[in-house]
Amino acid sequence: MEKTKKKLPIIFESSITAEPKTSPAEHPNSSGNSKETKGHSLEFMAIASVPLVLVLGNSMLVPILPDLQEKLGVSQFQSSLVISLFSVTAGLVIPISGYLSDRFSRKAVIIPSLIIYGSAGIIAGLGAMWNSYPILIASRAVQGLGAAGTAPIAMALAGDMFKGGMESKALGLTEASNGFGKVISPILGSLLALIVWYGAFFAFPFFCLLSLLAVIFLLKEPAKAEEPLKLKPYLKSIAAILKEKGRWLITSFFAGSMALFVLFGVLFYLSNILEEAPYTIDGVKKGFVLAIPLLGLVIASYTTGATIKKNGVAMRWLMNIGLGIMMIALGSCMFILEKNLYVFIGLLTLSSIGTGLLLPCLNTMITGSVEKQQRGMITSIYNSLRFLGVAFGPPLFSWMMEISHQLVFITVTSMTFVALGLVFFLVKPKGELNG
Repeated sequence: MEKTKKKLPIIFESSITAEPKTSPAEHPNSSGNSKETKGHSLEFMAIASVPLVLVLGNSMLVPILPDLQEKLGVSQFQSSLVISLFSVTAGLVIPISGYLSDRFSRKAVIIPSLIIYGSAGIIAGLGAMWNSYPILIASRAVQGLGAAGTAPIAMALAGDMFKGGMESKALGLTEASNGFGKVISPILGSLLALIVWYGAFFAFPFFCLLSLLAVIFLLKEPAKAEEPLKLKPYLKSIAAILKEKGRWLITSFFAGSMALFVLFGVLFYLSNILEEAPYTIDGVKKGFVLAIPLLGLVIASYTTGATIKKNGVAMRWLMNIGLGIMMIALGSCMFILEKNLYVFIGLLTLSSIGTGLLLPCLNTMITGSVEKQQRGMITSIYNSLRFLGVAFGPPLFSWMMEISHQLVFITVTSMTFVALGLVFFLVKPKGELNG
């Protein structure tokens, strides 16, 4: 057994193997039977509401960006900043939120974050109603500040509250909520635009209020079992992890960020070209079209997460296959563009399926790679880079579209090829991840 353990890469010598096993008596939430699940269904829903709010904060605005550009008289690049600035702010602040939640408590971060998020949504809506781009864009930055303390911290809270099978159910529902939000966001944004084009901005406070009430009244955070590390030793431990495992961790961070960069950039691209000739598709119909690639992502992500469990060999195969599918589909787009819309959307959906094969594998490896005390910061760094990928997608796609539509797909195909090479040579999980 000892010899087998030495053969495994450092990826699987994680805190999962080191954490002591606890009995159901020590963790009343550890069982996974149906009665326990029903007893905690309201808590599951409360936790899942937080990432849903986060997803709606960006994806629901994608269908209305052309309207925003026209009504406010701004450029395509300026309209893309409505998504990008939100994501940049969130990406920069997430590690700070992660540390504060480790230092104090999860709810002490989530509750004020939801209040900030919802309040800034009202101001953003007023800015849009008053045709004031400066007010709108500043409010979106503040919303990003609030978003940093939502979904990443909710996942940590789920890990605190539940153990064993109950924990996996809670985290699975959180991922399902995230995916569901991605699918319904374009449709919901388009439906709200039928009332008034800036209706999506005023919808944020309503969703935030529901999530806020659920977190306050339905979630009881467990008391801390031990004193948290002080800042200096905490940062030293993070630096030691990055030094020891940085080769594959940084590669994984890049791959996850690149995948989100491509996904949201492609959605921005598709949203804009659908309203142009010869397609002229807008409104709710456009929302349903935008949901097609996202649905492919959700189905692939759910299936992958349920299949891989902790099988390192399966993860390696699926990561490389996913990146290969993305590269082929995106490369093919440059030859199909403006020739056949159905084939084009099919290729974008195929690329999203590749993303759905990749991300759950990255999430599993990164989460299981470090001790519990440092897990929040490592996963926060990963989430920060994913947010930055989302942030830079729309403006860079906008800039490339002005030069050449072919340039868009040459660039993303090249990036995917680089990510495939790095993952193939540097990320090599083997065997089973114990825990």
